[in-house]
Amino acid sequence: MARRNQGPKLRYLRDRGVYYITWTVGGRSRKCSTSTASREDAEIFLAEWISQRGGRSHGPSDPAQTLVTDVLADYAREHGPKVVAPRAIGSAIEPLTNFWAGRSVADVTLNTCERYGTVRQRSVSTVRRELAVVSAAINCAFKSGRITRTVAVTKPPKPAPRERWLTRGEAARLIRTAKTDKARFYLPLFILIGLYTGRRSEALLSLRWPQVDLKAATIDFEIPGRHRTNKRRGKVPIPPRLLPHLIRARRRGTDLGHVLHIDGKPIKNIKKGFAAACERVGIEGVTPHTLRHTAATWLVQRGVPTWEAAGFLAMGVETLTRTYAKHHPDYMRTAAEAIGKRVARNGAQ
Repeated sequence: MARRNQGPKLRYLRDRGVYYITWTVGGRSRKCSTSTASREDAEIFLAEWISQRGGRSHGPSDPAQTLVTDVLADYAREHGPKVVAPRAIGSAIEPLTNFWAGRSVADVTLNTCERYGTVRQRSVSTVRRELAVVSAAINCAFKSGRITRTVAVTKPPKPAPRERWLTRGEAARLIRTAKTDKARFYLPLFILIGLYTGRRSEALLSLRWPQVDLKAATIDFEIPGRHRTNKRRGKVPIPPRLLPHLIRARRRGTDLGHVLHIDGKPIKNIKKGFAAACERVGIEGVTPHTLRHTAATWLVQRGVPTWEAAGFLAMGVETLTRTYAKHHPDYMRTAAEAIGKRVARNGAQ
């Protein structure tokens, strides 16, 4: 029996100093240079490479006759450029193609999905996100008439929301520590904008100075022409404590440049620098997204009305209530006081 073809994956060749895409056809190895030593850039190159090889034009096929890697390639080609963070698809392509290579869409079952989580050996959130790409690709193939029916993709249960948020003392120590290392020109500002606006990392790292109106004291996190998703960005007034920091940073920036940058170049990933600062200050269980949790928690603790806090954070009222309402100083106080009151026979209390 012929050996099953192996799907494309990234491999770093030390002697050449760059990542290569490697795969097999008919048992013979093939490779293609990405011409980069950056893992992030290589993942994007891999996604584009797969999408370019995925073009096919034929009628609807039975899921049993359609490869998962083919629908992934179509999805990457057609929807990759439209998503807010194309790198998310690029980083999922390699592990997905490695596992699903040679398998048909009909092979996507409860057992194989569970098996993927076991083989992947990553967090539940990562496995859910990657299987969501498979689900989106299959649904896209069905809607576009490439397969005759869709197939359910079983994801592991969603983990409980993280409860971790920073106290004001922790936030102050983290900012002071961030000012003392090599990331001092951008990491403290990243933390401050995250704490005072509650926006996600991708919104902060893609922020450019034309979006910041220092005279009107507003930041418009929306990007013209950007495909809108459920992860809204919105426009927000600049809090008074943040404004002086932005004014000073503006003097170091350029008219069209990124607010957060390294020598004028955009920052692709801030996780390592952020984690290093947290480690030095002794703060555990914190990620860049914790800044958003912290902003929401602080607003609720200050008694800001739910609808106003949700609007400021570009967050759904339901999400804010479900996750953060317990931090409100009067949370359930009315119910606690009412439950012990006696009711007179005539209805008076």
